[in-house]
Amino acid sequence: MSALQSLAVRRFGIVVVSAASLIVCCALAWWQWERYESGGGSVQNLGYVLQWPLFGLFPAFVFLRMRRLRRLASTGDPGADEPAESVADEVTMSQLRSRWLYRTPQRTVPADTPGEPDDALAEYNRYLAELNQRDTST
Repeated sequence: MSALQSLAVRRFGIVVVSAASLIVCCALAWWQWERYESGGGSVQNLGYVLQWPLFGLFPAFVFLRMRRLRRLASTGDPGADEPAESVADEVTMSQLRSRWLYRTPQRTVPADTPGEPDDALAEYNRYLAELNQRDTST
């Protein structure tokens, strides 16, 4: 099988899987709509009516996103699929990652030194001992 035929078979498979998932999920949405209209239906069924078509579109979105990311990786240009309006709009992938990734702030925790007593902890321990003594005496 040539590479072109293999690519055509793969694309056909992707289309079939995406279409099948959309059809199945739309059927499930229809079923939830019928349940919503029945006497025992609830608002939860209506929520699923709105969600099932989105679930059905998800495989197509994933395949399109993978295709776009592969194209970006092969060209190495982050703006390959969309023409840049100006030079200032072109951004490198490292700049995008730095914008998208959430960085947690660095906290410094003071090290416990064995010779230095913690007054708040000692007071809390005394309070707990007092409560325990009251509880056991009654």
